[in-house]
Amino acid sequence: MRRWHREYHVTHRIGWLRAAVLGANDGVISTASLIVGVAAAHASHEAILTAGLAGLVGGAMSMAAGEYVSVSSQADMERAQTEVERKELETDSAGEHKELANIYAKRGLTPELAKQVAEQLMAHDALDAHLRDELGITPAQRAQPVQAALASAASFALGAGLPLLAVLLSPAAHVGLSVTLFSLLVLTVLGAIAARVGGARILPGAVRVLAWGLFAFAATAGIGALFGTII
Repeated sequence: MRRWHREYHVTHRIGWLRAAVLGANDGVISTASLIVGVAAAHASHEAILTAGLAGLVGGAMSMAAGEYVSVSSQADMERAQTEVERKELETDSAGEHKELANIYAKRGLTPELAKQVAEQLMAHDALDAHLRDELGITPAQRAQPVQAALASAASFALGAGLPLLAVLLSPAAHVGLSVTLFSLLVLTVLGAIAARVGGARILPGAVRVLAWGLFAFAATAGIGALFGTII
């Protein structure tokens, strides 16, 4: 009985995965750091919660705007490059065929086979062949500004909501410690999940995020304690 050979790839996740992971990690780290810093300054429980909520809303909007602008610039570049290739195909089809054949020859095909492959691919979809093999622009990796913005805002809000949940559930006297421990646990899990979904090793991904979280919490706690004492 013949068994089908199946391969599992994750390149189709690149667009939304990057934005979602960045948003969630940023939501946890920035909001938890803000809460820890305010708590270290001996603020009231209400002030800590208000600061956390403000950080959630402001951070989500900032992530959405920043991601949209950034990815829109990438999309603009892709459209411009697509238009350049389209015009070159219209005005110099033979030259574009030679260019594509040279690309395949450099990858290991014989010159004769490279010419045949270039000819057949251009006959099928010349623009797609040049975008993919000359410029590295593929449908799975095309910039999608709206998708990236929404994924960033939603994942940031979700990540930021977790430290706020810890604020609500923890005793007022131990808010800073509770948020720190809970957030570090969440960051470790997020790092592991991101690595697993992206097809990478779990431990390095988890440790990487955990280390940055520790650094951020220590820095903001120190600032909060310093300025809280001075004020």
